[in-house]
Amino acid sequence: MKLAKKVAAIAVAAILGGCASQSNTDDFTLVIAHVNDTHSSFDGVKSSFVANDAVVYNEFGGYPRLLTKADQYKEAAQEQNQSFLFLHGGDAWQGSAYFKLNEGMANADLLSQMGLDAMALGNHEFDLSNDKLNQFIGSINFPVLAANVDTSADADLAGQTNLRPYVVYAFDGNNKTEVKDLDNLPKDKDLVAVFGLVLDDMADIAPNTGDVKFSNMVESAQATVDALQAKGVHNIIALTHIGNAKDVMIAKNVNGIDAIVGGHSHTLLGDFTDIGLENNGQYAEMVANPDGKSSTCIVQAGQYAEAIGQVGVTFDKNGKVKACEGANLLLSNDEFYADASRTEEVRLTHDHHHNVETFISEHDDIEITAENGAMRETIDTKYKPAVDEAYGKVIAQVPDQILHARRPGDKGSDIHGSDVAPLVAAGQYYWANTKAVEAVTGMAVDFSLVGAGGVRTNIDAGEYREGNVSLELQPFSNFMSVLTVKGSTIKQLLNETVTATLPEGAHAGKFVYGGHIRYSFTETTAHKAGKLDYVEVMTGTEANPVWTSLKDDQNYNIALNNYNATGNDGWSALYQAQKVKSNRVDLAYVDGKLTGFKVKNINSVDGKYKVNYLGAKPNCKADNTECNTDALAMIEYVEHSRPVLTELSYDVVTLNRK
Repeated sequence: MKLAKKVAAIAVAAILGGCASQSNTDDFTLVIAHVNDTHSSFDGVKSSFVANDAVVYNEFGGYPRLLTKADQYKEAAQEQNQSFLFLHGGDAWQGSAYFKLNEGMANADLLSQMGLDAMALGNHEFDLSNDKLNQFIGSINFPVLAANVDTSADADLAGQTNLRPYVVYAFDGNNKTEVKDLDNLPKDKDLVAVFGLVLDDMADIAPNTGDVKFSNMVESAQATVDALQAKGVHNIIALTHIGNAKDVMIAKNVNGIDAIVGGHSHTLLGDFTDIGLENNGQYAEMVANPDGKSSTCIVQAGQYAEAIGQVGVTFDKNGKVKACEGANLLLSNDEFYADASRTEEVRLTHDHHHNVETFISEHDDIEITAENGAMRETIDTKYKPAVDEAYGKVIAQVPDQILHARRPGDKGSDIHGSDVAPLVAAGQYYWANTKAVEAVTGMAVDFSLVGAGGVRTNIDAGEYREGNVSLELQPFSNFMSVLTVKGSTIKQLLNETVTATLPEGAHAGKFVYGGHIRYSFTETTAHKAGKLDYVEVMTGTEANPVWTSLKDDQNYNIALNNYNATGNDGWSALYQAQKVKSNRVDLAYVDGKLTGFKVKNINSVDGKYKVNYLGAKPNCKADNTECNTDALAMIEYVEHSRPVLTELSYDVVTLNRK
């Protein structure tokens, strides 16, 4: 039986005390439902929570479940004549086999059924090409927002009218109309502007940005707010894809933003410790603006369509926030298991199942939510058959779920963090040291490195297929690189990347894991600074390791994907090491033959890193070229060396927090 909660999750009346929207001479309340970083999670995500002191294995979210809840929120707002918006904080792209096979157009189809009012432009929306992005933006029925981008010089996006700096809505209770002429604002209506904000270092995060220019976030945000206020619009929402820590920074440095609906850092704001999950910081935190007279309310709703947030923002007649309350809600299915295998033998019995349902009904941060039947049918008939076919052969059996957390301490992980990323790095080390690869590179690899953001999923118990790696775990189709750098460069890399992820809400995709290497880092100033305790390189085997301190002046051959090898996503120490000369070989299959492409050096051109080759460069768009050697390395490692797939027996990272 699927339960409805005793009180509708985060009911509008509960948030707002039953107060209805009023004319623009009095207080005005806007209800915002929001999601972010959905990453093509059409199906639910396998997960778990704690109920009645026992771990329960379930599934959270998925697009059909998200649609059900969003529709319920909309209906509640309509019944109470509340002004309502449904916003997406960006990164709808990437993350699943659905995206790999449909290149964004399946997202366009399903997101257009959601009833969204706007979406922020995320960094992963640049994962293909600006031509593909242009097709996506042009085919959806809601605007994509980014106030600090200039597309005028980009051949693909220059004429795209659905990519806008902001959108303005006029509300009369639940009735909503878009305002297109700001010089003739409607009278006796409550006006709300929603403007977009993206990372100003986007070229470093997403190399496929073409000729799009990105402006300073703080300066662009203040200029946009000032321009809107000058036109007479004073209720202003920023829809951002910059991460929770930067959302707080924007609020502290920009006057006039009433609320920030965020994305990028995958932060499920709120205290979920009552169901055995994390306390991720305050939902609807009010952050003082630099003028000392106003504050900004900040929200974000996690990742992978697992949850939806809803917040009520009450403005006074001058556009200042008087109240801001709400919460995130995790959306669960109604199938519960006693362990991660999720076999019929461990499905909860009737009584235990009923007890879990009762537990959920008594908690406000989790709900059993039915899937929208029409969307589920669309996915199952239109998209799922091709996905199922693409997964390929079984390469391993996984006895127990292996968890991925970008940063140690995230998602309930311990001080060692992810158990998946070290396996990916171990796969890179294994593959780079095979005779076939070493014959091409001429280098025996000492250790490997992987960025946490390049690892996209947990490894679930049960059969593990090729497609679980190439379509889900490592979907970016990066090619492998083998590079020589000094030990001092590795220490610089670790210091810079770990320090950058210490602040609360920081984007942790740059966090470093490795294979045949381990390190410890101790935070000395909470959320700001720390120091490396040691870095050690492993020789021998996993069963019989020998650990030796990394030496500053010694050269080491390392294996990693080309994205990080070039210095992207804050790995700039590697760019610095290759500015003048590089001893690096990039690896792709051309006509079925592993081919090495020697790198001369790396330049920085208009904020982007450009790899210069000594001869030919890999052409990943060519039909005869297979570039996803990062995923192929993991597949080969698992199939040949780890057919019973378990976590590594040694810890790669130790992060000691204050």
